[in-house]
Amino acid sequence: MKAFYICMCILGTVLPFAAFAPWLFSQGPNITLLFQLASSNSISQFAWLDVLVSALVLIAFIWHEGRRLNMARLWLPSLGTCLVGVSLGLPLFLLLREIHITDQHTL
Repeated sequence: MKAFYICMCILGTVLPFAAFAPWLFSQGPNITLLFQLASSNSISQFAWLDVLVSALVLIAFIWHEGRRLNMARLWLPSLGTCLVGVSLGLPLFLLLREIHITDQHTL
C-alpha cells in the first residue's frame, strides 16, 4: 500500500496544480478573483463547499487518529490539505499511518 499512497500523493498534487497553474500564471495571485469565480454559481459553490467540509473532516480525523496511534508529524498532512487539498492530505496521512503501523509491528 505504501507505493500506492506515494503515487496518490504525487497525483493528488500534480493534477490539481496542473489545472490551477494556467489560471495562476494568467491571473496572478488574485485571491479576490479566485473567490469570486469559486462562488460564481450554485454548482461551483456546491463543489467548493464539499471540498471545504471534506478538508475540515480530514484535518479532524488526522489529529484524532494520529493522536490515538501516537503518530508523529501530523502537521505534515494537515499542511498538505491546506496548501493543496484533500487529494494530497488524505493519501499522505494514510502513507504516514501505514509507515507508523508497519514500524510498530517490526519492533
